[in-house]
Amino acid sequence: MEEAEGTPEKHIPVSEPVCVSPTGVVLAQRHVAVQEGPLYRTEGSHITIWCNVSGYQGPSEQNFQWSIYLPSAPEREVQIVSTVDSSFPYAIYTQRVRGGKIYVERVQGNSALLHITDLQARDAGEYECHTPNTDERYFGSYSAKMNLVVIPDTLQTTAIPQTLHKVEQDPLELTCEVATETFQHSHLSVAWLRQRGGEKPVEVISLSRDFVLHSSSEYAQRQSLGEVRLDKLGSTTFRLTVFHLRPSDQGEFYCEAAEWIQDPDGSWYAMTRKRSEGTVVNVQPTDKEFTVRLETEKRLYTVGEPVEFRCILEAQNVPDRYFAVSWAFNSSLIASMGPNAVPVLNSEFAHREARGQLKVAKESDSVFVLKIYHLRQDDSGKYNCRVTEREKTVTGEFIDKESKRPKNIPIIVLPITDNWVVKVPQHHQILPQGHLESSISVEVASNASVILEGEHLHFSCSVRTAGRPQGRFSVIWQLVDRQNRRSNIMWLDRDGTVQPGASYWERSSFGGIQMEQVQPNSFSLGIFNSRKEDEGQYECHVTEWVRAVDGEWQIVGERRASTPISITALEMGFAVTAISRTPGVTYSDSFDLQCIIKPHYPARVPVSVTWRFQPVGTIEFHDLVTFTRDGGVQWGDRSSSFRTRTAIEKAESSNNVRLSISRASDTEAGKYQCVAELWRKNYNNSWTRLAERTSNLLEIRVLQPVTKLQVSKSKRTLTLVENRPIQLNCSVKSQTSSNSHFAVLWYVHKPSDADGKLILKTTHSSAFEYGTYAEEEGLRPRLQFERHFSGGLFSLTVQRAEVSDSGSYYCHVEEWLLSPNYAWYKLAEEVSGRTEVTVKRPDSRLKLSQAQGNLSVLETQQVQLECVVLNRTSAASQLVVEWFVWKPNHPERETVARLSREATFHYGEQAAKNNLKGRLHLESPSSGVYRLFIQNVAVQDSGTYSCRVEEWLPSPSGVWYKRAEDTAGQMAVTVMRPDAALQVDTVVPNATVSEKAAFQLDCSIVSRSSQDSRFAVAWYSLRTKAGGGSTLQSIICSNDALFYFVFFYPFPIFGILIITILLVRFKSRNSSKSSDGKNGVPLLWIKEPHLNYSPTCLEPPVLSIHPGAID
Repeated sequence: MEEAEGTPEKHIPVSEPVCVSPTGVVLAQRHVAVQEGPLYRTEGSHITIWCNVSGYQGPSEQNFQWSIYLPSAPEREVQIVSTVDSSFPYAIYTQRVRGGKIYVERVQGNSALLHITDLQARDAGEYECHTPNTDERYFGSYSAKMNLVVIPDTLQTTAIPQTLHKVEQDPLELTCEVATETFQHSHLSVAWLRQRGGEKPVEVISLSRDFVLHSSSEYAQRQSLGEVRLDKLGSTTFRLTVFHLRPSDQGEFYCEAAEWIQDPDGSWYAMTRKRSEGTVVNVQPTDKEFTVRLETEKRLYTVGEPVEFRCILEAQNVPDRYFAVSWAFNSSLIASMGPNAVPVLNSEFAHREARGQLKVAKESDSVFVLKIYHLRQDDSGKYNCRVTEREKTVTGEFIDKESKRPKNIPIIVLPITDNWVVKVPQHHQILPQGHLESSISVEVASNASVILEGEHLHFSCSVRTAGRPQGRFSVIWQLVDRQNRRSNIMWLDRDGTVQPGASYWERSSFGGIQMEQVQPNSFSLGIFNSRKEDEGQYECHVTEWVRAVDGEWQIVGERRASTPISITALEMGFAVTAISRTPGVTYSDSFDLQCIIKPHYPARVPVSVTWRFQPVGTIEFHDLVTFTRDGGVQWGDRSSSFRTRTAIEKAESSNNVRLSISRASDTEAGKYQCVAELWRKNYNNSWTRLAERTSNLLEIRVLQPVTKLQVSKSKRTLTLVENRPIQLNCSVKSQTSSNSHFAVLWYVHKPSDADGKLILKTTHSSAFEYGTYAEEEGLRPRLQFERHFSGGLFSLTVQRAEVSDSGSYYCHVEEWLLSPNYAWYKLAEEVSGRTEVTVKRPDSRLKLSQAQGNLSVLETQQVQLECVVLNRTSAASQLVVEWFVWKPNHPERETVARLSREATFHYGEQAAKNNLKGRLHLESPSSGVYRLFIQNVAVQDSGTYSCRVEEWLPSPSGVWYKRAEDTAGQMAVTVMRPDAALQVDTVVPNATVSEKAAFQLDCSIVSRSSQDSRFAVAWYSLRTKAGGGSTLQSIICSNDALFYFVFFYPFPIFGILIITILLVRFKSRNSSKSSDGKNGVPLLWIKEPHLNYSPTCLEPPVLSIHPGAID
């Protein structure tokens, strides 16, 4: 790693995460990280980009400098803002930095945020965060970059501004249009808010970007009850509905929309927010005030007396409103009664109510009554009632509103202190014989001889005398039962005192037995609420008394008369039958159940009827509702789902009870049974259950509606090129109800899979659930779902299709309906026809010039090899160009050079063999034209040349793949040496010089083979002998054969030897030197293979000049 003083480069390549200093200390590596890009943000928005640094040395507080590389000049750095240097910004950013529209927020010492408050289109580019060095040495990364894309803000949120005047409980309906034209895949969220004056806005209801409905705490309960709704109509309309306005709803309503985009780190960011014009809603409250008062006759009572408390409600429009009443004793709850007027008592008072000692009832819409028929001493205390107004929602549920109660009323119950016992005389004193005899006669009459148990009996006992009555009468009423047992009922003595018999004393004390003297000689007996044991012979025994002389009363005589009474028991013939005319019903239909009681009892005979219910799939019955003996309605503990949809009615002329259930659902399916109980009211106002009868079973089947769901089964074949969108449609041709909701599951089936794989599921509540296939294949950011509200059309778009997306696509539609108990259920499901999707790569259109040719060049010249791409598949493709050559006598081709798709030039194996590395040159004067130059060609460069081109395309996921390849026409290159054209002037000059004088000889070259050739020159000296005659020279020269043998043949042999030596020497020089010779002159040698010789005999050479020996 290089060490230097001053500012380091902002990008320092790092090969290892740590380094070790010479002292052995491990140094941390500085690392700068910036928010991952690209980020898409809208114009005018406020953007933040985080940057942090770690692994640094020096102070804990680091400084940050932000720069941008604009698309128009990607290599030029434009400085924006710095935490350390106020003069850092360039002029185009200075004003925005000084104005606070661009600034750096320091989050921590090593972390900061870049803020751009009003993003502009020109702010798009590559941002760089740089941290100045504080380390001892430069080690690590000091900057990081990310891309920011600025797109137009196309979000529009519009609503009609208006002022509405509403009355409490009126409905409110507002609409808002939300639209966007962003090309990027984004989600919308829409919220309705209410604002009053300067208060903080309150969210009424919102639809999140993930299609989830939500309300603030003020509206959450009303939303769950369906009182507040948000519906999407079409693709751009969002409707707010508030079914029952309250005075607290008054204010300005407006909608706010946000457009969200998913950043590369997976988080969602709201690029822009817009709010609509507001609608001012004024809510006029109705008069909902009410008062409550509690009344009773007196405050002081005796044990056994009855008491009645009356809770009186004073309010307007009471029949149109809902009130609940609760009774309390000493702050403990006695009973409560809802708007349905069904009392619910606590355990202690429920027992007293069951015995007929207490009653809670609704006398009228404004009067509620608590009656205690027999007070106890422990009933002393404070009594009160509480009235609560309740509001009924659209779902039938009640919610509490205002509650009021009057002042407590205390009562005192005193004990009975006068105890008395009556003794009935067992015998009468009979007058002795000889005294006056009685002349009376007795007649007994009754109101009926045969009665129904519980009816009243009235007897009259008439005494007739023959003359004037002589004295007084005492009367005893007796009953002789079926077993001939006699019992005294009541006795009236001669003084007019009435005493009950021992067994009738208690009944008499409650008024159940009454006897009186109607006239002096007429006596009556009344038995109220007769019982079966009252059946028998009723006898009136009359005794006549006269006063004796001594003043004592004496019996004159006695007479008796009787009458029989027959009493029919109430339970005789008691039977119950359950009937229904609709054993099978459809969801939301109504059905009636009748409980027929026989015989027809008079109204005074109380019969309680309980409907019991056994739901489908269970084995136990539970009490559903009871029509009590006093006419009240009491619901069972497990009947909450029935209360709002069930009416119970008792016929006036009989005890028949009808149960009517509306909006039937699964929860009402099962077996029904009615249980009737026959009751008798006792003399002490207590109740006795005489009999219980259970009816037959009624099975009610609640059936789902017959589905009409039909999904289009048409098959499609779709073939498209990668990077195009796959448009899939799922059409619902018919549906069961206009209120049907649909869950749509999208599947893809690949030939290699047994079953289809889930891509996306949209539930009936419009929630999104991505399938495992979408997660595994990375489809999630490429999926776009849309529901067309007209026509039941659902669309799924797979953006930027890839070849791997090919397959068979289909949708699985589930039809959901809202049951009568407001629970969604799946009615039917159906699978659509399949769409066979084939995603293919673009058709190959790569084409090279197939022109062929032959090229012959001389050594040292330049060869141009041209590779022309006539057509290509895509303008965005990248090309790989490769040149290769076939050498003579070598069948395998060898690579000369290769240009990669990253525009990197590589030498092939042929370049290394033939020393081409310094002689190759590549040019591309225009798109698709590639020229390879071979400079200073040599004979060994000869061969057949061609180029091969590979075309690479990017897949939608950014992975490059080879789409096509083509080979151009061949070029045969032949490198030749020049033709031998060396010619030397053969004229033989004659010169005579003095001995020891200098002389000059010229060797003139008339022509040469090449301008770049060099020469080897040899000089020879041929000496002659003095004197005449025949010499050896003349002899040799005169014989042609001898001449060639001596002068010609040695020279070619010598020349061949020299050439061989020079070639060996030339090759050894090339292996040890570069291709350039001294002063850059190419070492290209051209040997002259031919020499011209004169016929003159020459001497052996005395001087030899070799090429390159003389500059």
